[in-house]
Amino acid sequence: MPKKLLALFSREWNGLHEAAFLLGLFAILSQVLALFRDRLLAHSFGASQTLDIYYAAFRIPDFVFAGIASFMSALVLIPLLTKRAGESDARAQKFLNDTFTVFFTILVLVSIGIFLTAPTLVHALFPSYEGEAYGQLVAMSRLLLLSPILLGLSNLLGSVTQMLHKFFAFALAPVLYNVGIILGAVFFYPSFGVIGLGWGVVLGAFLHFFVHFFISSRNGFTLSVSFVPSFKDIWEVIRLSLPRTLGLSANQIALFALVAFAATLPEGSVTVFNFGFNLQSVPLAVIGVSYATAAFPGLSKHFADDEIKQFLEKILAAARHIVFWSLPVLILMIVLRAQIVRTILGSGTFDWDATKLTAACLAIFTVSVIAQSVSLLFVRGFYATGNNIIPLMVALVSATVTIVSGYGLLAWYAATPFVQDFMGSLLRVEGITGASVLMLPLAYSLGMLVNTALLVFFFRRRFGRFLSPVKDTLMHGSFAAIIAGVVSYEFLEILGLYLNLDTFVGIFSQGLVAGIAGLLTWWLILELMGNEEIRDVREALKRKFWKAPIVMPDKEEI
Repeated sequence: MPKKLLALFSREWNGLHEAAFLLGLFAILSQVLALFRDRLLAHSFGASQTLDIYYAAFRIPDFVFAGIASFMSALVLIPLLTKRAGESDARAQKFLNDTFTVFFTILVLVSIGIFLTAPTLVHALFPSYEGEAYGQLVAMSRLLLLSPILLGLSNLLGSVTQMLHKFFAFALAPVLYNVGIILGAVFFYPSFGVIGLGWGVVLGAFLHFFVHFFISSRNGFTLSVSFVPSFKDIWEVIRLSLPRTLGLSANQIALFALVAFAATLPEGSVTVFNFGFNLQSVPLAVIGVSYATAAFPGLSKHFADDEIKQFLEKILAAARHIVFWSLPVLILMIVLRAQIVRTILGSGTFDWDATKLTAACLAIFTVSVIAQSVSLLFVRGFYATGNNIIPLMVALVSATVTIVSGYGLLAWYAATPFVQDFMGSLLRVEGITGASVLMLPLAYSLGMLVNTALLVFFFRRRFGRFLSPVKDTLMHGSFAAIIAGVVSYEFLEILGLYLNLDTFVGIFSQGLVAGIAGLLTWWLILELMGNEEIRDVREALKRKFWKAPIVMPDKEEI
C-alpha cells in the first residue's frame, strides 16, 4: 500500500468539524455510489417483482443484525473500550476478544437456525409471494444472512477505529460496501441471475469488515477466541446493549411492517418505497451520521471525565450544524424531487408512473430528515451518559406510532376519496395506480418526528435549556432555505421553457442549475444576516485551504 495512503489510514482526526467534514465527504462518495447502484437496479429491473424480492430479502437479515450483531455496536463498546484502554492495551484486547467470542458465536448459531427455518419464516411474513418468487425470496434471504455476520464483526472492529479517531478507515468502509453491491449487479447477476445481486451484498459486507480489520490489526488490536471470557464484562455489554438492541429491533420491526404493508399493494410498491427511503438517506448519512459519529467519542470522554460543560458545548455545536446544513437540503430536495428521481432512477424499465411515485415518497420522507439527523446525535448523547433506557422507550413509542399510522393511513386512504384526490393533487400523482404507497413514508415520518421530539424533551429535562441557541439557527436557516426554495422553483420554471426535459441532459441541467441558484441564494442571505454558522464555515474553509500548515506524518505512522 502506498505510504501516503497508509498515512491517511493512520492519521487521527480529533476536531469535531474536521472529522465531520471527512465523514461527510466520504458519505457523499458512498451515497453517490449508492445512487449509481439504485440507478443501475432501476434501469435493469424497473419497479418490478424482481426488485421487490431483492428488497424484501433484506428484512430478515436486517432484523438479525439489529437483534444480535448490534450487541457489538460501537455506540456501546467505545465508552467501555476507552475505559479499559485507559488501564492498558492488554485489558482492552481481552475485552475485545471476550465480546467477539460470545456474540459472534450467538450470531452464527442464530443465523444457522434462521437459515433452516427460512421457508416457514418467509411464508409467514410475506404470504403474497408464491411459486418461483417465493423460492427466490427464500434463497436470497438465506444468502444475505452472511451480511449481518460480516457487518457485526465490522462493527466490533469499527469501535476500535473510532476510539482511535481513525475516521478515514471508518469513512471508507461504507464506500466499499456499495462498490461490492455494484460489482454484484454488473458482474454476478449476468452469471448467476437474481441470486448474484445477493452475492454482491455479501462481497460489500466483506470489504466493509476488511477495512476495519486492517486498521485495527495494524494498531495492535486483533480478534481471537477467548476460552475463558470475563462474564462480568460480557454482562456489562449486555446490560448496556440490550436497550439499544431492543430499540433497533423496534425500528426494524416498524420497517418490516411497512415493507409487509407495501407487499400487499400493487406490484412495484416495495421498490418505490425502498428507492424513496434510500434517496432520503443521502442527506441523513452526509449530515446527521457524520456529525453524530464525529461527536460521539468526544462526548463519551467528556462525560466520563465529568466535563459536563464541554459535553453540552459539543452537543450544542453538533446540533446547530446539523440543523444549519439540513434545512436547505430539506427544502431543495422537496422542490427538486422530480429532477432528482428522474436523473438518478428514470431510465430503462423504470417508467414514468414509478418515477412520479418515488418522487412523491421522497418528498414525504424528506419532511423528517432534520428530525432523523438530530435524533442520531441525541441518541449518542444518551449513550455517552450511560443512559440507554430513554432511547429504548422512545424507540418503542415511535415504532408503535409508525406501525399504527401505517395501517391506519392505508385504511383511511382506501376509504376516503378526498384523501386520494388531495394527495394526488398535492404530490402530482393523480390517477396513478399504487399511489396508496405514499401513506407508508408518511407513517415513517410521523414516527421519526415523535422520536426526535421525545429525545430532545428528555435531554432538556436532564440538562436544562442549553439548546436555546439552536432557535436562532433554526429561524435564520428556515428563512434563508425557504427563499432559496422559491428561487430554485422559479429557475425550474424558466429553464423548463428552454431545455428539452425528455432527455437526461435536459432534466439534469435543469435540476443542477436550479439547485445551485438556490444554494447561492441561501448562502448570500445568511451572509447578509450575519449568521454565525455561515461565518464559522467560511473561516474553517479559509483555514483549511489557504492558511493551514502542511502536516507531515510521523515516521512511525508511515
